[in-house]
Amino acid sequence: MAETNYVTQETFDKMQAELHRMKTVDRPAASAAIAEAREKGDLKENAEYDAAKEAQGLLEARINQLETTVATARILDTSSINTNRVSILTRVTLLNMNTKKEVTYQIVSEGEADLKAGKISVTSPIGSGLLGKSVGDVAEVKVPAGVLKFKIEKIAV
Repeated sequence: MAETNYVTQETFDKMQAELHRMKTVDRPAASAAIAEAREKGDLKENAEYDAAKEAQGLLEARINQLETTVATARILDTSSINTNRVSILTRVTLLNMNTKKEVTYQIVSEGEADLKAGKISVTSPIGSGLLGKSVGDVAEVKVPAGVLKFKIEKIAV
């Protein structure tokens, strides 16, 4: 049984649009590339044909993966999120106790994680270490470099 993927409505819409594009544009293009390569003669020594078949296989694998993700997606409504504790889709302002620097992260699903945008995965060491904590709590997070201590300053949506 596939695990549930928690996503925002925006991410769900993007996934559906990408899936639609792959099925309606990319799949016919891959078939056309194979047909064009097939017309060029002997298939045993046709590198273009082999490359087109491999590209089609990768596309089909990506389509299958995205279909599974969409099928197991659960759309989270930001209006129903409790900001008393850190949970998925909350925006958390933290004070790194070692460096005394303040950072803000949004806790998101694995597929939405983007550190440059300030989005960390709920399954990452920091994300999972913060879950369930309240404002004022100190979270000790085990990371490959050791243990980091974060004081939770603010929780918002």
